[in-house]
Amino acid sequence: MEAIGEDPTREGLQETPERVARMYRELFSGVGEDPQTAIDAVFESDNDDPVVLGNVPFYSMCEHHLLPFFGQAHLAYVPNGKIAGLSKLVRALEVSSKRLQVQERLTGQVADAIFSALNPHGVAVEVEAEHFCMSMRGVQKPGSRVVTTAVRGRFQSCAIDREGLLALLRRR
Repeated sequence: MEAIGEDPTREGLQETPERVARMYRELFSGVGEDPQTAIDAVFESDNDDPVVLGNVPFYSMCEHHLLPFFGQAHLAYVPNGKIAGLSKLVRALEVSSKRLQVQERLTGQVADAIFSALNPHGVAVEVEAEHFCMSMRGVQKPGSRVVTTAVRGRFQSCAIDREGLLALLRRR
C-alpha cells in the first residue's frame, strides 16, 4: 500500500491485508490440486452419444498481471464406457481456474482432466473469456473476448469427428 502512496494505518485500510489474504486463499484454492481428482463420480455406461455441457461461468487470475479473466467454458466428450457426474466436470474447471493461470493452459488442463478420468473417445473444451489485463490497462479494449480450444482423443470409432464436436460446443 505504501508503494502506491497509501497510508496502511488509516482506518479504512487497517484490516485490508487480512481481507486480501482471505480473498487470495479463496481465489487460489486450486493451487496444488489435481483437476482430474475432482472427477470422482464416474459410472459405467454403454452410451457413446456426445455429452455437452455449455455456458459454465468461471473466473481466474492472469499469472502475468494478477488481474482477473472471466467468461464461459463449454465442455464435451464422447463416452467410451464411462460417464461422469456433470458437477464433477464443473469442479475440474473450478480447480484449474482457481490458480494463477493463462487461458490456453486452463483450457488444456480441463480437457486433460476429463480425458484422463474417463478415457473417452474424444474430448473438446472451448473457453471464451474477457481479460482485465486487456480491458482496464494496456490496450484498454473492454469487451474483447479470447477463445481457446483443446481437443483430445481419437474420433475414428464414433460417429462424430473433431469439427462436429466443436460445432456442438458452439451451439449453445
